[in-house]
Amino acid sequence: MKDGDAVAPRDLRRTVGASVVGTVAEYYDFFIYGTASALAFNKIFFPEVDPAVGTLAAFSTYAVGFFARPLGGLVWGHIGDRIGRKRALVSTLLLTGLGTFVIGLLPTYQQIGMWATAILVLVRLVQGFGVGGEQGGAVLLTMEAAPPARRGWYSSFVQLGSPAAYLVPSALFAVLTNSLSEESFLSWGWRVPFLLSAVVVVIGLFVRLRIDESEIFKAARRNSRAESAPLPLLMRNHRKEVFGGLLTKFAEAAVFPFYTVFLVSYGTEHGVDASMVLNAVIVAIVCELITIPLIGRLTDRVGRRPVYLAAAVLNLVLIVPAFKAIETGNMAVIVLLLVAGLALGHAGTYAPQAAYFPELFPPSVRYSGVSAVWQFGSMIASGPFTVVATALLIAGHGSFGWVALYVGALVLVSVIALFFMPETAPGRLSGKEYADQPRVIQTTNA
Repeated sequence: MKDGDAVAPRDLRRTVGASVVGTVAEYYDFFIYGTASALAFNKIFFPEVDPAVGTLAAFSTYAVGFFARPLGGLVWGHIGDRIGRKRALVSTLLLTGLGTFVIGLLPTYQQIGMWATAILVLVRLVQGFGVGGEQGGAVLLTMEAAPPARRGWYSSFVQLGSPAAYLVPSALFAVLTNSLSEESFLSWGWRVPFLLSAVVVVIGLFVRLRIDESEIFKAARRNSRAESAPLPLLMRNHRKEVFGGLLTKFAEAAVFPFYTVFLVSYGTEHGVDASMVLNAVIVAIVCELITIPLIGRLTDRVGRRPVYLAAAVLNLVLIVPAFKAIETGNMAVIVLLLVAGLALGHAGTYAPQAAYFPELFPPSVRYSGVSAVWQFGSMIASGPFTVVATALLIAGHGSFGWVALYVGALVLVSVIALFFMPETAPGRLSGKEYADQPRVIQTTNA
């Protein structure tokens, strides 16, 4: 079976559905922490410091999870290329879900002091290790099942998992903050979304366990093309794709926490009701759920790279207006800006990745390649983002200038990198696979 051979429509729909549900479950676990960091953790785990410093410390524990993701990506990528995509994805879901549930049971700083913070950091490391193998495996599982001419369309549905996973905890936190007093919310309300992760994980496991292994992976195993050491082969033959890919990841990886986490905190510091910004984020995320598959389909028609590049430039243009919109305190203005930033800017960089990154690599090293690009790019651009941005805001005495330059620099790196990256959509390559081109040297086991 060749890369891209069609599978039965029913099996394809099942694979897409399982990838989406599993990704929702896993990213629910991860994103819930970012919202809690902005709203509660500075008071629960760092109550004895200045509020701004407490927010910085809470965001630091959020960043810890990102630094564990590359290691998880390398380990799960190796397992996915050697043993199978499905086994890796089931394991990552269990790890991340367990971590989230444990956070919901943690004692606070007032109960056990700094031990609470230490346990929190440890759990974040476990979560990050699990998430490191999730997204890359989910997108390539769908990409390998989809017909080449419609990979952008089908693969983009997996990308719905991330914004949907952010939407659910955001909605939960919005309900909790609006219906509970601050005392009740900080006492027990913040735990509810974490404990509910058990339900989300059970649903994700049920769906994911019912799908079959990737046909392309099984064909590679039958032909003895499952590499014994995929990572060394990846770095020997595909360095351009790895390093170029992770640089193109910067734009998307930076703007999502910028819009969904940092601006919530920025608004709070400037006297804007946090629930207002959260509600605006929810509206924008709902719009993004509509635009992601449409943009994915567009990449099948015009190519992955031009869509990605146009969206990256849009993100660059929207940085300063985003701050200005929050400062107005006007709900309509904030919603308009966030819809443009998330439903067009972020979606335009996020949707193409689902097909673009897997198409850069041959099946024998694909899981490792996609995971390396995804997780190292996220670690650099997303991992320290809220910490650095908050520190720059403090250094600028509340002015957003330095933060805008920081975000702009990350996005600009992706814009420049995209000029040197190849097009991979088969429809733009006369039906050929980029990974099969002569410039890619592929070594396989005998």
